[in-house]
Amino acid sequence: MSEMISKRNNLLAQKVIKGLESRNMTGYYAKTKEEALKKALELIPEGASVTMGGCMSAREIGLVDALKSGNYNFIDRDNMEDKRAAMLAAYDADVYLASANGMSNDGVIVNIDGNSNRVSAIAQGPKKVVFIVGMNKVCADTDSALKRARNVAAPINAQRFGLNTPCSKTGACMDCKSPDTICCQFLITRFSRHKDRIHVILVDENLGF
Repeated sequence: MSEMISKRNNLLAQKVIKGLESRNMTGYYAKTKEEALKKALELIPEGASVTMGGCMSAREIGLVDALKSGNYNFIDRDNMEDKRAAMLAAYDADVYLASANGMSNDGVIVNIDGNSNRVSAIAQGPKKVVFIVGMNKVCADTDSALKRARNVAAPINAQRFGLNTPCSKTGACMDCKSPDTICCQFLITRFSRHKDRIHVILVDENLGF
């Protein structure tokens, strides 16, 4: 990433962090994936139960591998025969890992979900939620973040999962009601009633979709 882009990202990240603080959430800025991994592990105590949805960003910074190999109770739904049990276990986890499909520059987090296990766990249940968010997800405002979620993240995820949706063929949201749609539930996280529950690690990298 060029020096000028990194300089811009650093300044923008400080604005996002102030916005998060005003919303009773805590933000951090990491220049590299390695810094992001270090900060994430600082937020997750050893022995904690940890799980996640399909958070590609957590994988990309090496967090999932670190949890699997460390002293943590990582609930890995990908390796559990009973997927529903794994999803339900998330609501009582110490830490839930997530990312954003889009985020406003004043700290509003936008996510879209098909099965809704991810957005429901972000909203309620786990004692702590740790977001890993690449600066590529930060948008001018909430409307822009929502448009990004629908027109960038959703089509790519539909293609990734091999779903038969209009967006997987056109690359843009068609506001469909396809049986395969993953745009079932929209979650806009604009404030956390519980202080110290939501932590957002912004990373000066292009992470996730």
